Amino acid sequence: MTTFAPSIPGSRTPEPTATAPADPRDAAGTAHAAGTLTVLDPRDGTLVGDVAEADREAVVDAVRRARAAQGAWMRTPAAARGELLHDAAAALRERADELAALNQHETGKPFDDSRGGVLAGADTLRQYAELGPLHRGLSLVGAREAADFTIDQPRGVVAAVTPWNDPVAVACGLIGAALVTGNAVVHKPSERSPHVGQLLGEIVSAVLPPDVLVTVSGGAAVGAALTEQPDVDVVAHVGSTATGRRIARVAALTGAHVVLENGGDDALIVDADVDPAWAAEQAAIGAFANAGQICTSVERIYVHRDVADAFVEALVAEATRRNDRGELGPLVDGRLRDEVQRQVDDALASGARALVGGAVPSGPGSWYPATVLVDCTPHMTVVQEETLGPVAPVQVVDDFDEGLRLACAGRYGLAATVLTGSIGHANRAMAELPVGTVKINAVFGGAPGGSAQPRGESGAGFGYGPELLDEMTLTKVVHYGTPVLAGERRAAPTASAGGADETAGTARTAGSADTAASASRPSPEASPAAVAPVSGVAAATVPAGADAAATDPVDTAAAPPAAPRASAPSPSADADSDAATTASTGRTPHPQDPAEGGDPDEGTQSEGTQSEGTGDEGTGSPDEQPRVHLAQPAEGD
Repeated sequence: MTTFAPSIPGSRTPEPTATAPADPRDAAGTAHAAGTLTVLDPRDGTLVGDVAEADREAVVDAVRRARAAQGAWMRTPAAARGELLHDAAAALRERADELAALNQHETGKPFDDSRGGVLAGADTLRQYAELGPLHRGLSLVGAREAADFTIDQPRGVVAAVTPWNDPVAVACGLIGAALVTGNAVVHKPSERSPHVGQLLGEIVSAVLPPDVLVTVSGGAAVGAALTEQPDVDVVAHVGSTATGRRIARVAALTGAHVVLENGGDDALIVDADVDPAWAAEQAAIGAFANAGQICTSVERIYVHRDVADAFVEALVAEATRRNDRGELGPLVDGRLRDEVQRQVDDALASGARALVGGAVPSGPGSWYPATVLVDCTPHMTVVQEETLGPVAPVQVVDDFDEGLRLACAGRYGLAATVLTGSIGHANRAMAELPVGTVKINAVFGGAPGGSAQPRGESGAGFGYGPELLDEMTLTKVVHYGTPVLAGERRAAPTASAGGADETAGTARTAGSADTAASASRPSPEASPAAVAPVSGVAAATVPAGADAAATDPVDTAAAPPAAPRASAPSPSADADSDAATTASTGRTPHPQDPAEGGDPDEGTQSEGTQSEGTGDEGTGSPDEQPRVHLAQPAEGD
């Protein structure tokens, strides 16, 4: 619940209900006091508003409500779910300016960039609205008279834990993919942008059925309570590696599926054959965009010695221009700025030099200048860890091999960029860099629909793109066989008077019913039933010694008893019976059933050459060598 309306251009701002923290270093942070998030504008430290944190009972209730709503939502046709996502995207576009202004107040992200993030979120909802109904299973090749395929089903309840650096676009990706596949979502936005998260939830949930999307606000305790719920089936998290590790440990106990996009320490390699000024422009875009607060920002630079001087000079000019024109926004809060400065101070103490920036400016807010560090080494924290600030650490290398080796080192594996004119070097980098995304000659960009799996401590799973739909679903294999309908069962014939006396040890002929029955089972003791298969379907079982007229629903007067068979049905013996069965039950004959009058492949047979129930050897009895169709599965399949 919001207890203080955020300040938005053109609206009246009420008096604040809480005062700013006394410590000036926290004047641009997110405070936690007695279950309340107090958010301050990172540009000047003024109050944005208070948001009440959800307690544990509220988190449990949110998951319960989402679980209750998910069943009906899952049964909603995928196309209808997609239409509702289209409606949500349209609603976001209508309120893009409002969300962008609020994001600027909470995170300091410039208005145009914030608005671009809102529109990107709306586009993402539209993409999943179209992709969701097309997300389908596979057709498998099995038996000719069977059907085999896979279907994808929603996992259930998805806990989406999203970051502050692009709060609308990232959240829309996870929420859109989860919703369109039939899941319900409990969304916990970052405690650094709770107002944006709440407003996003209000806009999107307004076009959805109740409780299909539920938003809970709070800090680490709320996130922990959410991910620990046994009714959460998926935890999708974009944020720090430390939080991602905790989520993975909890999910190992709850059994939840995890999708993690965590921290990065992306490398940029500058080869000897590229224009150094152009390379510096690329490096500046990668390191300083959004004040370095992007998960795929350039965090470390390896430049070939042949172009190092010209590259560094051009990079310093790029940083100075941005600082002089005030192009960079502030860092999200004082806590992050303190961490950035700590890493810079560690590098300076270890021998690095700051050619521009490198110090906290005076004045309110959490501003930090574009910074270029040179003489950096691999052991420095600013090189080894994610900085999330506008800092460009530069290390000179003697050749491409050294740059590639250093870029491959480290515990993160989100992305990397290579600037080179050599196809061979580009191909080597593409093959050897242990990251999810390799960018050649451009720090940002790429075709729509791309989706990568991060490596190392940068996470696991597809966090975006069409493959995210797979993460949100479970695959089920379905096999359809041919049924035996009630009107199609037939009993085995009973022994005629004067037949072979089993107790007297009379030798049985090859075509006798006893021989046929024993051929399909190890011994009489192993199976108490006599088996009489029906043409084209599985054999039905009738208890041994049972009266055929009492157990067989087929009109025995219309259908003469069929000759017993050991395994495969005899086409010639089945022809009359199938016709009679069709007449009495209405079953449509299968295209591969033998034509009336027998199978021409069996050859001619004189009437009366086979005695009913006892086929003699060498007489061409169809029971002696049953015909097996090519499409008929082998015995035991």
